[in-house]
Parts: sequence; C-alpha cells; structure tokens
Amino acid sequence: MGLLVALAAVAACQAGAVGAVQIPPQEAEAVVREHTLPDRAAKCGGVESAWRQASTQRDRERLRNWRTTWLDAVARAKAGGGGEAIARDEMLYDPDRALDNPIIPAGNYRCRIIKLGAKRPVNRNFVELPAARCTVGQDDGETWFTVNDGTQRPIGRFFAGPPGRGVFLGTLELGDERLPLEYGVDAKRNMIAYLDRIGEARWRLIVPEPQFDAVAELVEITPER
Repeated sequence: MGLLVALAAVAACQAGAVGAVQIPPQEAEAVVREHTLPDRAAKCGGVESAWRQASTQRDRERLRNWRTTWLDAVARAKAGGGGEAIARDEMLYDPDRALDNPIIPAGNYRCRIIKLGAKRPVNRNFVELPAARCTVGQDDGETWFTVNDGTQRPIGRFFAGPPGRGVFLGTLELGDERLPLEYGVDAKRNMIAYLDRIGEARWRLIVPEPQFDAVAELVEITPER
C-alpha cells in the first residue's frame, strides 16, 4: 500500500493563523495520487500493521503515548479558556469515544481544527481555527484525506488501525505552498493521528504532539452541508 502525501518547503506558522488559500478537490486528489512512497507496507504481516511499516519511529512513539498527551492537552485547554467549549461537547473530547467502521466514506466534508494546550508561552491553550473545506477520496483501495483551505492543511492517507480505530499518516501543508514533499522527508511536517468515528456522521483526528503550536490537536470532520 503506497502512502500518498504532498508538501513543500519549511515555513513558520502561528497559532490561530488563517489564510484564504483554497485547493480545488480535484487538484488535491491529483497531488495526493501523484506522490507516493515505495510499497513498504506490502512487507508487513497484516492490514492493521501497514501504517506501522510506513511510519517513522518517532511518529509511532507519538501515537503510542497519545492518551497521556491528550489528557494533558485537554486539561491545559480547560484551564486556559476552553473549559466552557469543551463542556458543551464532551463527546468530541472523550478519549474513549470510538465507534465501529471509523474510515470515512469518500465525499466533501467540513473540518474544524482545534489546538489544545500551549506548546510555548506565546501560544494560547485553546484555539479554534475557522472551519475549512476538506475532501476524502478513494483510489486503488486506498483512502486519502486533504484539508483544502487555510494556512495549515493536513494531507495524507487513512489506514486500518487497531480495532475500532483508523490511523492517519501524512504531512502538513503551510501557507500558499503547492510543491509536494513526501512523508518522512521533513520530520517537522510529518503527521500521525488516530481516526475515530464519534457519531452517526461525525469523525475526529487526535493528533498527539504536533510539531508547532500545541500539545495536541483535534480535527473534527463532518459532512459538508
């Protein structure tokens, strides 16, 4: 199974920064499909282990410690101005909320990125970025995902994960970048996350220890209205 990702040169990003960058879904699909890693996953011993074969050791460590990271990040967010918002939507922040069939069907979606816990004193403990358009597509049995708008745009693949969960493996696109960068080329851009279905048509990505602003990030994914 090839891991398809896209990214470009290193740039600094600030918590809460949002731009007017827009990527047509057809362009995103073309970029994701064009740039692949070698089929390393074929060497592993099962579907669930495909993401382990494709991921870096550092990313596997981040995912292994996700729960400790998540609880710390949510506690900081509650204490730092996000308590009311978190209390209004406990399901979204419940670490144990994971329903069957987590892989998202192909289609157009709305994504909301939430940053939890300040990584540095200049960052805030709770930041909700404006909702963005995002796309899920399928080709050759693989499911790809891309956020199309904003200055911080995850792009990559969904893999089968442990029972009841999926795994997202990809990279982060910043600003007006359009040049592709494969996963593993720049550790600061690599992304790994658990994918959970938390409602009838509602999903989330739990991103432990992202490279920039926050201790953890949450990406809420719902159908485009």
